[in-house]
Amino acid sequence: MTHVLVPATPQRTLTDAWRACVGTGRTREVLHADYRDSLALVQREITFGATRAHGILHDDMGLVRRYEHEGVAGTRYSFSYVDLVIDTWLEAGIAPFLELGFMPRDLASGEQTIFWWQGNVTPPRDAREWADLVAALLRHLVARYGVEQVRTWPVEVWNEPNLPDFWSGSEADYHDLYEVTAHAVKEVDAEIAVGGPAVSPGADDWLPRFADVVERRDLPCDFVSKHAYTSGPAQHVPFGTYQTLRPASHLLEQFATPSTLLAGTALAGLPVHITEFSSSYRPDNPIHDTAYQAAYLAPVLAAGGDHVASFSYWTLCDVFEEVGIPTAPFHGGFGLLGHRQVRKPVFHLYAFAAALGADVLARGGDHLVTRHPDGRIAALLWQPLDPTRVAEAGHTVRLDLSVAAPQVHVSERHVDAERGNARTAWQAMGSPLAPSARATEDLHAASVPAYRGRAVRAEGGRVVVDVELGRHGIALVEVAPTDPQPAPWLDEGRLLGGPGTKG
Repeated sequence: MTHVLVPATPQRTLTDAWRACVGTGRTREVLHADYRDSLALVQREITFGATRAHGILHDDMGLVRRYEHEGVAGTRYSFSYVDLVIDTWLEAGIAPFLELGFMPRDLASGEQTIFWWQGNVTPPRDAREWADLVAALLRHLVARYGVEQVRTWPVEVWNEPNLPDFWSGSEADYHDLYEVTAHAVKEVDAEIAVGGPAVSPGADDWLPRFADVVERRDLPCDFVSKHAYTSGPAQHVPFGTYQTLRPASHLLEQFATPSTLLAGTALAGLPVHITEFSSSYRPDNPIHDTAYQAAYLAPVLAAGGDHVASFSYWTLCDVFEEVGIPTAPFHGGFGLLGHRQVRKPVFHLYAFAAALGADVLARGGDHLVTRHPDGRIAALLWQPLDPTRVAEAGHTVRLDLSVAAPQVHVSERHVDAERGNARTAWQAMGSPLAPSARATEDLHAASVPAYRGRAVRAEGGRVVVDVELGRHGIALVEVAPTDPQPAPWLDEGRLLGGPGTKG
């Protein structure tokens, strides 16, 4: 048991870095009805500030259209699908975090692609053509949505250029791409933020070299971005992947690295955005669907804002096609939500976090206790997990709270290996690849957190609450003052026609 003596005075403020941004798979997938339904649910129950997607320049968005007429060749830029995507996001109350990529076929220097949907990862054949496309896109966005709004949409140059699968060019080629892109952005408007290099884990050595290039070439750079995952090499099985994990604390170490490495450089002090993070970098690892994922990432949500301006969970939902169309409702997809908006345990982690207050009263290895302006206390609790050991038992946290009212109402909402866990219910059904409509309703019902509510009398201005977490458990505990006002004519003793309890 952990005993938390919660002080009455706030220790710090909980930032919104944990929900400043969330990932979307590929831009074209935003037009999928299941994605839009998922976006609406996520915004209603969590409310993210921005979203980042691959492939806004990919051919399936139709931006670059070549033509030839009477011996004259030219290019028309078509923004129809871009507008549909941006409008969908804005109508849901979420802004774009613009990742520029991949290379349109008509601008590409080669044919190398990535993913089932074949994003071209080669440098531009002509840097000027690429710059013209970037400038045309941003000018269009400014004209349609207004410069003040577009200035709040960061522009990130490419995705994981340190990986040959994502960028066929060299590191120097990426620096050239960044240079021409950053200048194109600033030519449209000097106050639109641009940054990079969006490197994957294990490529932190890129950051000082990127800073050196920015300084030597006097390039614009308004933020630094990178990704963070803790999974080891992929162990493939049909339609799935297994991986080892490092402790979740390693994610926080990855978050902190850019500021350390860039101290003393031209990029020191710039905002750091983790534009992708999770446990596994694979879109078919079952860990994403489990309660383990939620408890594992809880300490990251609690403390990540100490290190970065944003850390973006990858991704919002399982409408995601990098390795093809998913073959099962629980296939290890990245999403907070499965298909048809089935809530995963990690969705509840974010929903629980959304119920927290801004004043942090206590934070530790299994708890984050906060207070709202009206005095309500809200705590996120979790079972600490060590990936090198199997966590079979649950975990108990005792909250010793200072309260102003003589009586409070304590509510607990639990998600763990059994409770609030749609994947467990799906497995009990026999893991059907195509659940019936009734089975899908049952999965929704199974995904609801278990609830317990009770009245507790304060003693000496304090309340002690013992919370028993299940295996791989997380819990939201809320404590609010109550003013009991039972009707005088109600008598529980008379429910079954008895004489009652009042004399």
